[in-house]
Amino acid sequence: MSILEVNHLTVRYGAVEAVRNLSLHVDKGEAVTLIGPNGAGKSSSLKGIIGLVRSSGTVRYQGHTLAQQSPEALAAMGMVLVPEKRELFASMEVEDNLLLGAFSRYQRGEKGIREDLERVYSLFPRLKERRKQLAGTMSGGEQQMLAIGRALMARPKLLLLDEPSLGLAPLIVQEIFRILGELKKEGVPILLVEQNARMALKLADRGYVLEAGELVMEGRGQDLLHDQRVVESYLGIRATEEATSNAER
Repeated sequence: MSILEVNHLTVRYGAVEAVRNLSLHVDKGEAVTLIGPNGAGKSSSLKGIIGLVRSSGTVRYQGHTLAQQSPEALAAMGMVLVPEKRELFASMEVEDNLLLGAFSRYQRGEKGIREDLERVYSLFPRLKERRKQLAGTMSGGEQQMLAIGRALMARPKLLLLDEPSLGLAPLIVQEIFRILGELKKEGVPILLVEQNARMALKLADRGYVLEAGELVMEGRGQDLLHDQRVVESYLGIRATEEATSNAER
């Protein structure tokens, strides 16, 4: 059963169509990625899905059609975004930023917030070490960990991530994707918009490829990872060598 269904999504900025007629779905417990070159419309697609930009088409979440809900309302419904720019409260401590992720749960009188905080700290030990540090003084990688941790405090039923590896060092990227792999194992559905196609496809059950705002390919993550067209266009020479080596085995 699909937790998210997107049908014929079109996103326009004035007279310019950034995304045309995109359809995709995310099933329960599934990790799905949207890849493509810079300017392909990946982030615009995600913003259109959650209503941050004007769009046409239909978006259904848990069987209900979404229409202009605020990000806060969507988070309360369990559809939680980790934005590209992270949007942390720079002048607040790490722990306070995390607790704000559970604010709507606190308002509803939900229990387990402190337990979830400890779970986030177990996933990101660096955040626990820096829990009293101001968020704005952290490195880019640490801030990305904090943004993901804050999203997890909302207990997402669908986790959406917009370019989580952007601008980060390779070792930090590996750590971020290790955590996403753990969340996938726990059954958290993920929709990932990502420039690092190799890492994204290794994680994903399924992937969609965008070019110039249009869907040009879709399939299982592992199939796309070794598809020659994807290898040549998005994965580079090293990936070509890996694909050739795998084919010879």
